[in-house]
Amino acid sequence: MTRLTGRALRLTVYIGEDDTWHHKPLYTEIVHRAHAAGLAGASVFRGIEGFGASSRIHTCRLLSLSEDLPVAVVVVDTEERVRAFLPQLDELVTEGLVTLDDCEVIRYVGRTGEPDEARETDAKGKKSL
Repeated sequence: MTRLTGRALRLTVYIGEDDTWHHKPLYTEIVHRAHAAGLAGASVFRGIEGFGASSRIHTCRLLSLSEDLPVAVVVVDTEERVRAFLPQLDELVTEGLVTLDDCEVIRYVGRTGEPDEARETDAKGKKSL
């Protein structure tokens, strides 16, 4: 079970949906490498509109081409673990933006691998984490 509370570092990688690494989406490679590195977790968020260094607006609006929408890959873990992962991003991200932000984790508890039925329920019928 993974537990993370207190001070942490949030890594956000802003790339394009069409960016690739060896013929597969770049965001997939980043997530898989973060997992292999043992980081606490990674999530990918697809934007509906945005622009970057090229100043070209990418949008998913019906009458516009929905090409290369913005994607953000977010990882939160201890500062030491996130900074140890940065050299891998140097290899992967040739165009995009990488930011680091201090943050505070209030609660992060990973699942134990038990099926939902095996989890205990409280008096109100809610399943425990």
